Amino acid sequence: MKMHIMLSRLQTGKEVKNMFLSKEKGQGLIEYALIIVLVSIVVIVVLALLGPAISNIFQQIIDTI
Repeated sequence: MKMHIMLSRLQTGKEVKNMFLSKEKGQGLIEYALIIVLVSIVVIVVLALLGPAISNIFQQIIDTI
C-alpha cells in the first residue's frame, strides 16, 4: 500500500530516474571500497610472504655499516 501511495505521488519520469540515480552513486562507492579492500589484502599477503627476505636484506645492510 505504501508503494502505491509513493508511486501515485510521482508525476514525471525524471523523478523516477532520480529515485534510482542515488542508488547508483552508493553502488559506485561500494565498488571503490571493495577494490581498496582487495588491493590491501594483496599487499598484506605479499608483505607476509616477502617480509623475512626483506628483513634479511636490511639486516645485511645494517651489519655492513
